[in-house]
Amino acid sequence: MNTVLLGALAGLAATAPMSLAMKLMHEQLPAHEQYPLPPREVAMEVAEKAGVKHELDEPEREGLTWASHFAYGAACGAVYAPLARAVDVPPPLTGAAFGLAVWAGSYLGWLPAMDILRPATEHPPRRTALMIAAHVVWGVAAGVIVDQLSDGRRGSQGGRRSR
Repeated sequence: MNTVLLGALAGLAATAPMSLAMKLMHEQLPAHEQYPLPPREVAMEVAEKAGVKHELDEPEREGLTWASHFAYGAACGAVYAPLARAVDVPPPLTGAAFGLAVWAGSYLGWLPAMDILRPATEHPPRRTALMIAAHVVWGVAAGVIVDQLSDGRRGSQGGRRSR
């Protein structure tokens, strides 16, 4: 299977456990920190900038949130898979590291730069920790899925490539 396509599928699939982790952690936050999570904030800000937010009813907003969140997971997975093949590190570690890089690049980088979301440094520490943990969950899941679906799986060689 094409590595980019495989990565996109893995990133799409990895967004499910990430979303579950986000939901469960979000429920544990103090009430004043339970404002919408970044996927919703990002989707609505982009819809606002595109001039269509006012046309969306709640089911459409919810659908846009989920669709954009899973699409971003797929896009990040498409980038991850070719990079993962280039390093000789166990898949859960490469995935976790990539997940952290996605978090940093998004929440400290392009989202604030495009005035879509305040930088992570301006959110409560528990929410920032939640999002970091969720991206680690995504990364580990993506790493394992890419590894298991790849030709010449590392798993068939005792879990790692031979050095």
